[in-house]
Amino acid sequence: MASVKLYVYDLSNGMARQLSRQLTGRQIDGIWHTSVVVFGKEIFYGQGIDITAPGRSHHGQPMQIIDMGETALDEETFDEYIQEMRQHYTADKYHLLEFNCNSFTDDCVGFLTGGNIPSFIKDLPTDFLSTPFGAALRPTIDAMYRRPAAGAAPSQAAPSAPAATNQQLAASILQAVASQAQTGAGRPAQAVQPTQATNSLTAPMHIITNPATFNNFLKGHKAAVAFFTSETCPPCKMIEPVFERLAEEKGPHGGRSGAGFAKVDIDVGMGRNLASEWGIRATPTFMFFLGGKKVDELKGADQGELRTQIDLLLFQAFPPHPHTAISMPAIQALSMKSIIFSQVPPIDTVLSKLTASIDSSSTTAKEKIKSTLAKTVVPYLKSRFSPPNASAILPSAKPEMLTAWLQATVSSVDALPTGDLFPLVDMWRLAFLDPSVGTWTTQLILPGSGAPNPATLFLGKAAAANDAPAGDKGARNVLLTALRLLCNAFSSPTLARRLLQDARARGALTEVLVPSLLHADAPVRTAAASLAFNVAATVQVARVEAVRTGKGGREEDEDGEGAEEWRVEIVSALLEAVDREKASEEVVHRLVAALAFFLRLIPGYETQVKPLLEVLQSRDILKRKLTRGEGWDGEGGISKKDARKLVSEVAEKLCA
Repeated sequence: MASVKLYVYDLSNGMARQLSRQLTGRQIDGIWHTSVVVFGKEIFYGQGIDITAPGRSHHGQPMQIIDMGETALDEETFDEYIQEMRQHYTADKYHLLEFNCNSFTDDCVGFLTGGNIPSFIKDLPTDFLSTPFGAALRPTIDAMYRRPAAGAAPSQAAPSAPAATNQQLAASILQAVASQAQTGAGRPAQAVQPTQATNSLTAPMHIITNPATFNNFLKGHKAAVAFFTSETCPPCKMIEPVFERLAEEKGPHGGRSGAGFAKVDIDVGMGRNLASEWGIRATPTFMFFLGGKKVDELKGADQGELRTQIDLLLFQAFPPHPHTAISMPAIQALSMKSIIFSQVPPIDTVLSKLTASIDSSSTTAKEKIKSTLAKTVVPYLKSRFSPPNASAILPSAKPEMLTAWLQATVSSVDALPTGDLFPLVDMWRLAFLDPSVGTWTTQLILPGSGAPNPATLFLGKAAAANDAPAGDKGARNVLLTALRLLCNAFSSPTLARRLLQDARARGALTEVLVPSLLHADAPVRTAAASLAFNVAATVQVARVEAVRTGKGGREEDEDGEGAEEWRVEIVSALLEAVDREKASEEVVHRLVAALAFFLRLIPGYETQVKPLLEVLQSRDILKRKLTRGEGWDGEGGISKKDARKLVSEVAEKLCA
């Protein structure tokens, strides 16, 4: 018996741990390279398969050594296996994400011990590809390994501003990692205590060469598709690009459910043994597995049938959300476009009020603040929102102006009483109608930016205003204007998603929204109901798109830490607000529309949400809005036809 060890290295030399959260929004502790150490040799894959004395490779000393058990095989048998694998693990096939050193070590460990390498290593550091930033880098990574077609000029996707700097930094790191992985460049890693990665990435297709690895693959995927192929099979070469595209499209993405995809070349490694075990008599053959058990098989290169079988497998493994089978015409007729507040106040009057407050404050930056407002902000607002004629070309805010304005705003928030801030909040409310402001603000919410952002800067003051005495008009005005500002901020889809995905921003927003839904002032309640609708519409847009593309509509959590608890809080708050609102049909309409969007296609509807709705007596609360009496002050309940249809549909189909 010989011991089998796994040597673990970080190809980024610590850069992944330091920069991953800033670049991707997720913590990735290393870009892992592994070697197998057995029979006194260290074996690894990069520029082909290499063998050195343990710890003497160009990677230096390992960060971690993991005991993988013992092998009953003799050295001669293993050497024969490595010789066979050299034909498969060649330098030209190396890909940083999809076919790399960890693919090789997983095969070797499977051959030697019947086990596999730890999942935090096996599922390569590609989790960032599930983020918009990572997806933008995918062409750069592929360009490192995929040769252009004959006669074609090399191309490289250019990063778009303002993310260009981060993309260039990440691309340079990946180039360095690829170089170290394949050519031996890079300094030795220092030995450290064993670590665990907090996130990992999954390649879209697994390359499998032995039965042990295949069995582990089946155990790791609720739904799985295996493609048995051969180098000498022309139909296999024709269908392989289709299979790769389906792996990208139907595989797991960003934590969402999908099928595992495996390619088994029967002429490589122990592929013949694996083919014999599963009765493969011809290639190409596709096998479909559910819960580790074979449920179907397809022989031949039929693209249409392959896609159909994969879709059926996913339907069986991850049944669609129950709401996809229910007709909801009133809910489906709702526009998912954000409610905005576009009224333009007299800008000079707003500036005069704000200037007077600044003059009476104790801040030492009075002149700088007033100069920024008068010389840059107000001219921009006038040219954008008070053009001389309807056909005028509207200017977009420039980052330099917005940065200066944000600095002046931070100084003003610190220096002015809450009640004196509403003119400044109102200026930002207008600005968020400019799409360029939403794009700029989104970057301020990226992890590691370190900058405050105007979308959430006033939330602390607004939360305090919710607790102010009823007669405090200044506090009420700040609260009302801040809610309207947030409504306008949600007109930017990218900013809206970022606000809801960031746990801190979402928590601050919720702290203002929930009590505002029950505020004594009707305009405040209207603005709060509008904001609730915009938040819910943002959630609904993502769910509908996920269902449309086949990547959602199942009972799995949505993006964002603490999302499940947050949904419960919002749904409960909306029901309480509907219950208490007995005068404004507009408020009820917006509240129920928000409730509809939160409930439709919600994860865990049958097991978690439906019981909650019963406890909260949601159906009875909604039904009372349709009749005069306890639930409504007007004759016969709410009168608007569209509102009545919506209330009835939500009560009967989502809360029943």
